Amino acid sequence: MKTTPMSPNCGVEVTGIQLSQVEGEAMDTIKQLIYENGVAVFREQEFSPEEHIAFAKRWGQIDINQYFPLEQEYPEIAIVRKKADQETNIGGAWHTDHSYDQIPAMGSILVARTLPPKGGDTHFKHMGAAYDALPDDLKQEIDGLEAFHTADHVYKEDGIYAKTDMGSELRGQDMKTGAVHPIVIRHPHTGRKLLYVNSSFTINIVGRTREESLPLLNRLYDAALSAENECKVVWQPGTVAIWDNRVTWHNAMNDYQGYAREMHRITLSGDALAA
Repeated sequence: MKTTPMSPNCGVEVTGIQLSQVEGEAMDTIKQLIYENGVAVFREQEFSPEEHIAFAKRWGQIDINQYFPLEQEYPEIAIVRKKADQETNIGGAWHTDHSYDQIPAMGSILVARTLPPKGGDTHFKHMGAAYDALPDDLKQEIDGLEAFHTADHVYKEDGIYAKTDMGSELRGQDMKTGAVHPIVIRHPHTGRKLLYVNSSFTINIVGRTREESLPLLNRLYDAALSAENECKVVWQPGTVAIWDNRVTWHNAMNDYQGYAREMHRITLSGDALAA
């Protein structure tokens, strides 16, 4: 197994292994790489749906997605799809998956199945690097604060996706979500402090209205968006990416109009978050 950093503060590319055969110490090594770097990319993988599921089960438990279409034969696999005639994509804004859950998902295993000739890259930001770079007075200001997260405004019947050509593809419009998490969490495995807010699902700071919360939240979002925190996954046939939602934001680029893109995603169960 060989590792190559994707950028100074985010991401690692791993070569010399096939994920379908990984277990034991190799699995532990991969987990630690992802906990520390936020995202790991594996190229030239032979990874059938059965192997995708088996690898995820060797990692831990699987969270069944409540919103995306599911693979009919393999309901553990969510389909992240944009058809050639659609304008809207899934995940085309900076976000952290499942921050609106009481126990957010650890992360995802995303497999490229159908790709456009170019475009559709996924960008990642490292929230440990984002926190570390905050000025000391801002770190003190957010110490001990909590924020409320929900996805209702995104997925409900009159939500953001319902108003697009992606609306009919999605499920769970009647679900109610909501969770409170510390603005700064400690990673349950590395102990590193991480900024845990995102502009897609974080609504307000606990004890403040949304209007009162936005000035501080926007300062944190702006800091997190620093180019120094970023890496980019350029998808190729046979590419698999695994990321940690506690450590990263991600954003799927929607720059391949007229072409289809389909990815298969398994979501991994996480741990309760704490400061």
